[in-house]
Amino acid sequence: MFPTILQVLPALHAGGVERGTLEIAAAIIQAGGRALVASAGGRLVPALQALGAEHFTLPLTSKAAIWGNGGRLAALARAEGVDIIHARSRAPAWSAWRAARLTCLPLVTTWHGTYNENFPGKALYNSVMARGARVIAISDFIRAHILARHPQVQPRLRTIHRGVDPSLFDPDAIDPARVAALRAAWNLSPGQPTLLLPARLTRWKGQGVLIAALARLPSPPVAVLLGDGRAGYAAELTRLAAAQGVPLVLAGHTADMPAALLAADIIIHASTEAEAFGRVVIEAQAMRRPVIAADLGGPRETITHGRTGWLTPPGDATALTQTLAMLLAMPPQARDAIGAAARADVLARFSTAAMQAATLDVYRELA
Repeated sequence: MFPTILQVLPALHAGGVERGTLEIAAAIIQAGGRALVASAGGRLVPALQALGAEHFTLPLTSKAAIWGNGGRLAALARAEGVDIIHARSRAPAWSAWRAARLTCLPLVTTWHGTYNENFPGKALYNSVMARGARVIAISDFIRAHILARHPQVQPRLRTIHRGVDPSLFDPDAIDPARVAALRAAWNLSPGQPTLLLPARLTRWKGQGVLIAALARLPSPPVAVLLGDGRAGYAAELTRLAAAQGVPLVLAGHTADMPAALLAADIIIHASTEAEAFGRVVIEAQAMRRPVIAADLGGPRETITHGRTGWLTPPGDATALTQTLAMLLAMPPQARDAIGAAARADVLARFSTAAMQAATLDVYRELA
């Protein structure tokens, strides 16, 4: 009998942490276990429950409730016969750590970020992620980061790269009507060259860098920014694009990421800070899309420059312009060849199934 696993995270809206939670819940259920998730809720709760997992709503976005949430999680664990607690974010991890101590259950933590230590007390706050009986790094970049700060973790550390579902992100399986519907919603004309930057609207994701790069092209293609974010920053980007003559679409959130990636000619990753992994990069590669990514963090592990995509210096709009110009001028057959190589590489190295299997092995180590 596979153990009962309680995953703990702040909320279930959208993002790599949330999607990873659903993927692991599905794997637990398929292995014959019970998958429990505690969070403050969000748009992905129905999808989680459709898998057969159980959701428990707690105020896990509140740092002020860390101590109380520890007691609540402990009570939940006892009531539901939980065998392992798995925390995916710092504030919930402190609650999960307390719950694990109260119940004598093993704790697993997954590092989904670098967690800066720019303020007094942050090193202590971040250290909870190194306190698991097993600590999962989602990339080689994150593994090195953890060991630089917490070398004592090495015997407990496991590197498990994020993965992509090749059946979901399969360009040959996408109904063209799905792509056409998205392009229509974005007010794009047939055949209009389109770039897509899928990321929440926050400054370090580099939307401004892309606009500055496009402004240097004599006839810039339309840039679609896919993701939610602060209204003030969205308005700032709109003004910036208008002032520089860059066609811009703020597309908001979409539930159909495979079709969204297929609806664009080129996918852009322009983050100015290191991504722990950069799941959208491998999803785009799986869809055979040409990808240009910032040369730092996780994408260095998922893109072979010039063979499965391109890397440009982070924050360097001029370098991004040059790569875009080269790629836009490239014959379609050459771009298609890059896309085919990218999909083959992703399927060989970064599948959801491999990520799920490795995580289940971690649970088995502790069960």
